[in-house]
Amino acid sequence: MKKKILAYRRLEQPVYDRLAKDYDVRLFVDPENDSDFPEFLREAEGVIGIGFPGNAVILDKAPNLKIISNVSVGYNNLELADLTKHGVMGTHTPGVLDDTVADMAMGLMLATARRMPELDGYVKRGLWKGLLPNEWYGVDVHHKTLGIIGMGRVGSAIAKRARFGFDMDILYHTRTRKPEAEERFDASYRDLDDLLKESDYVLLVIPLTEETRGMIGSEQFRLMKSSAIFLNISRGGTIIEEDLIDALQQNEIAAAGLDVFAQEPVDPKNPLLQMKNVVTLPHIGSSTHETEVAMAHLAADNLIAGIEGKRPANLLNLNVLGR
Repeated sequence: MKKKILAYRRLEQPVYDRLAKDYDVRLFVDPENDSDFPEFLREAEGVIGIGFPGNAVILDKAPNLKIISNVSVGYNNLELADLTKHGVMGTHTPGVLDDTVADMAMGLMLATARRMPELDGYVKRGLWKGLLPNEWYGVDVHHKTLGIIGMGRVGSAIAKRARFGFDMDILYHTRTRKPEAEERFDASYRDLDDLLKESDYVLLVIPLTEETRGMIGSEQFRLMKSSAIFLNISRGGTIIEEDLIDALQQNEIAAAGLDVFAQEPVDPKNPLLQMKNVVTLPHIGSSTHETEVAMAHLAADNLIAGIEGKRPANLLNLNVLGR
């Protein structure tokens, strides 16, 4: 009998087909409303997908589970202590999406600074009758100062594009200094307050943890320049969204570009959706055909290793092996 794999919410077809050759794979797009989900979960040895709630409550219902393989670099959906207690491995897909997310971040910065979504509507509504009125002007990106909060793989890929593509000055803040980034990108380390005060663009690219939850709120927004543009491509929970709304309404900052929200999909009544100086995207950081398939293949590699009793390359809870 083939080992059972539960695919959660989404799995790219080439990877589904790859796994189905050797395993009994079942995709649950809407698991909460699928009557077969509890029984399949009980029998499954592996889970692959997006946002599977890896916590004690659901792990108690999956006695045969060996591994949860996230098709994402983020893993705030996994309670690693609970996984380890249950002897379940957790993995993610770092590295493969870095350049794609960095491309998106630069696009979001440009779209917000140059007001591209607004001006797209300006043209499509037939308002373009002659010279563009100066009240529709945007602001420059090149030669400005970019403050990056989080200089990991993605942060470094963004710094590379900003420094060498747009001649931006790079400031960064992390828990530990990054000498390589300072050498490669002429980046300068700042404590968080100084980075916020000095940057024309503030870009948040950090994982969501208990330490980073609500990291940016009213106090931090007040430190930013009134001309600053705030960009969040990390997780919605890393900021206090109500404080961002207030900062924009009070003109404490000039604009925002957001790929993530406190609630996803975003509530249609969210005031951010009514603000012309806010560019909103539906969490598309890695959403290209090439990268999503590559991530799914990497997740499948992790999954197969775990199911077959090997150590996955991207294991998160390393102590599970010593149980």
